[in-house]
Amino acid sequence: MISDVFYFPKFGRGVICVWRRNFLYFRYTLFTSLTWIFIEPLLYLFALGYGLGKFVTQIDGQNYAQFIAPAMMATSGMFVAFFEGTYSTYTKLTRQNTYQTIILTPISPDELVLGEILWVTSKAFISVVSVAIVLTVMGLVPIDSLLESLGVLLLMCWVFAAMGVWLATMAKSYEWFSYSQSGFITPMSLFCGTYFPLSQLPQVLKYFSYTLPLTHGLMSVRMFFAGEWNSMFFVNVGYLLMLGVILTNLASARLERKLVL
Repeated sequence: MISDVFYFPKFGRGVICVWRRNFLYFRYTLFTSLTWIFIEPLLYLFALGYGLGKFVTQIDGQNYAQFIAPAMMATSGMFVAFFEGTYSTYTKLTRQNTYQTIILTPISPDELVLGEILWVTSKAFISVVSVAIVLTVMGLVPIDSLLESLGVLLLMCWVFAAMGVWLATMAKSYEWFSYSQSGFITPMSLFCGTYFPLSQLPQVLKYFSYTLPLTHGLMSVRMFFAGEWNSMFFVNVGYLLMLGVILTNLASARLERKLVL
């Protein structure tokens, strides 16, 4: 396990081939995928931002809908990356034998896993941009702050994409993912400063939330929107970069062992 952390996969042209294969398949499900990507965050926005928001006073000088708008983008990317990285990867690995077929070509296992992570990151980022467009049209997200924050949102998508692929390499069945979702992803979407400030959490939970990637991604995005910078931004970005590299290495090492050994 420790050695897997330092397993750095080799990048080659096969990475783009794997990404392109996934993109070509995505085109056939484009309407269904984008419909789901648009609708679910909007349901949360209307139910919480305009429903519950009527009973909430301003937070940091914003109305409640404006406060949770960055969270809608961040959580959208997290959920899409998690589900695409876990269920889709597991299906290709155990049901469709897609990966076993791909490595019969000149594409190496390293290129395969990097291509998958790149695709999952891309699809998650598409969801972020899609939600951002809607929020911008609704006047909840300033366009200049949005453009500045896209780099951090892309970085966060990469972290959850690598995490999803890594989890898929360890799963024994589809039911295994429900534990990750219920015990990790869903709580993270609730207690990382998404629907209320972190300052409202008990001290123990507040400190624990700082170990979670969504907290660091969302804190950085809120800095762009508030125009208030401090040294925590570099801590947040550094932490996400470290997690992205470690999880990518873990996923690469695990998948190579499953395919080659």
